[in-house]
Amino acid sequence: MPLTPVIAVHLTAALAALVIGPLAIWARRGSTQRTRLHRAAGYAWVTMMLTTAISAMFIRDYQLPNWAGYTWIHLFVPVTLAGLFGAFRALVLHDIARHRKIMQGLYVGACLGAGAFTLLPGRYLGQMVWGQWFGLL
Repeated sequence: MPLTPVIAVHLTAALAALVIGPLAIWARRGSTQRTRLHRAAGYAWVTMMLTTAISAMFIRDYQLPNWAGYTWIHLFVPVTLAGLFGAFRALVLHDIARHRKIMQGLYVGACLGAGAFTLLPGRYLGQMVWGQWFGLL
């Protein structure tokens, strides 16, 4: 599978979300509350997650076990969209604890978890990292 524009957008947005997420979490930790930084980083993170989820719907893989080109990792798309909706709903209801729990769960599951799965040897990024970069495959 070549690096198409959709995959490039998806990969860029996912890596940006991976980097921005800890900044958004850190901005609300400790005794010094950085509300503006948290909000700016949070909106940037949400934008990157939406871009990642939406672009994933246009990436198909017919080599791995799939259903119409969608593999099991595409299950992160509705989970991510539902999580983002739930997190914003929690904010509207002023349930900050629930908002925090959902957003941290999304970061761990959708960024770290899905990111780890993309590094499996049979996947495009896994082949690039383990095969082309490290020469292990």
